Amino acid sequence: MKLQISSLKFDADVKLLDFIQKKADKLDTFYDRIIDGEVNMHIDAHDNKANKVVEVKINVPGTSLFAKENSHSFEAAADQAIEAIRRQLKKHKEKELQATR
Repeated sequence: MKLQISSLKFDADVKLLDFIQKKADKLDTFYDRIIDGEVNMHIDAHDNKANKVVEVKINVPGTSLFAKENSHSFEAAADQAIEAIRRQLKKHKEKELQATR
């Protein structure tokens, strides 16, 4: 899947980018008509430990799916956001199948 990954006000290392790309590539197994996606990462200004924010937007025919998660690490936040997108993809696919019946 073509994925555009951006980090605001910090430089993401290659390991983090590879981790996110591998997780996102697995979404193709749930829905094969994904057009592309965007991942935005930034650090919230809050003092609490769960200040790493990952936003994931996936474009599929007819709509866009979005998830935003906070966590103590970018890896955990990305994992949670991609899991939320996976659930949305499954629902979208089920609705699509029901509409064709």
